Amino acid sequence: MKRRNFILNSLLIGTGATVTPNLLLGAKSKNEIAFIDRILPAPVGGGYQDPDYWIWGSSVIKGEDGKYHMFASRWLKALGFGKWVTNSEVVHAVADTPVGPYKTVEVALPVRGKEYWDGLCTHNPKVVKYKDKYLLYYFGNTYDFRQPTVDDTSLDSEDRTKAWMNKRVGVAISDSVYGPWKRLDKPVIEPREGHWDASITSNPAPVVNVKTGEILLMYKSSTYGKRPPLLLGVAKATNPEGPYERLSEEPIFRFDSPGKERVDVEDPFVWWNGEKYEAIIKDRSGEICGEEGGGIHAWSNDGVKWQLFDKVKAYSRDVLWDDGRITHQNHFERPFLLVENGVPTHLFAATGNGPKAWSFDKTWNMVIPLSTDF
Repeated sequence: MKRRNFILNSLLIGTGATVTPNLLLGAKSKNEIAFIDRILPAPVGGGYQDPDYWIWGSSVIKGEDGKYHMFASRWLKALGFGKWVTNSEVVHAVADTPVGPYKTVEVALPVRGKEYWDGLCTHNPKVVKYKDKYLLYYFGNTYDFRQPTVDDTSLDSEDRTKAWMNKRVGVAISDSVYGPWKRLDKPVIEPREGHWDASITSNPAPVVNVKTGEILLMYKSSTYGKRPPLLLGVAKATNPEGPYERLSEEPIFRFDSPGKERVDVEDPFVWWNGEKYEAIIKDRSGEICGEEGGGIHAWSNDGVKWQLFDKVKAYSRDVLWDDGRITHQNHFERPFLLVENGVPTHLFAATGNGPKAWSFDKTWNMVIPLSTDF
C-alpha cells in the first residue's frame, strides 16, 4: 500500500517532505528486515488464558528464579467485557518458558478501597527491572458508586464515564517479582488542566535507558467522546517514585490526514536497543502501515523526536499458527515485547474471538516467537 504523508503543520525540511514537531516522517531510516518478517508461527496453547476471566494486556519479565513472569489484566467473565473500567485487577502468572502456558499464582494489585486513587481498578500493567527493583507500572482508578458484581452487573453510562475519567498512571515497587508490591499514595503522572492531556493518564509504556539510568515513560491521554484522537505524551525520571518530568508540551505522535478524520496510534511498547529507543505501536486506522489495527515500527534517539522505519509495518492481525492455520484476530491489542539483552524475542498481545469488534466470546494473551537471526 502506498503510504500517505500525514500533515500536522506546514513546516518543511530540505527534501520537501512534511514533518510534525515531534515525528519526523520525511527522514525514514532503513531497516534491512521489516519487523513483521521476524514473526514466527504462534504456538497453539501458548500465552495465558482462564475460562472464568476476561484476560487483557500483558507484560512479561524473567524473574530472579529463572522463570518467566506475566502481569496481566483480568476481571470476571460473568461481569461482561465492558467492566474492565470498574473491576479489572492485575494478576501474576508464571511459566517455565516465554511461550507458556502461564499459570496464575496470585493477584499482584488487588482492590484496596475506594479511598485510594487506584483502589477499585488496576489495569494494563507493564513491568521493568530498575537496578535491584522490579517496577510495575499500570493505570488505576476509583469512583464513588457501587462496584458491579456478579449478582448485579449493571453500570449506567454516567458512572462508566466517571470511572473512565479517573484513570491515572502509577507504579508499584518490589524487591522480588513475587512482591509484596509497594503502591504509591499518588499517581506518577496527573492530567494537566488546559492541556492536551487534561482528561486522563493511561496505558503506561516505561523503558529503562541503561546508558543513562533514566526511566522514559510514555502515556496516553484523550478527551471522552465519539472517536476522539488518542494522543501520547512522554516523561522521564531518575527515581521510580518520581518526579516525572514531561519532555514535550505537545503529543509526541499526532497525525493529520487531509480529507480524513484524524489518524492516530495507541498502545506503544518502547525498548532501548543499546544505542537508541525503538517502539512498536498500534495503528488504529491502518493509514500508516496499511492494516487497521496493525502495528508500526519507529525509532528515536531521545524518546521525543521519532522517525518511522522505512519498512514500517511491525505486526498484523493475521496470525500464522504452528499447526498451519491462519486466522484473522478480532483484535490484537496492547502489544508487548519480551526483550533480552536489547533484542526482542517474543511478541505478546491481548486478543479474542467473537462475532464482531469488541464483541468477544473469550479473550486471552497470546505469544508469538520472533526470529533473532538478523
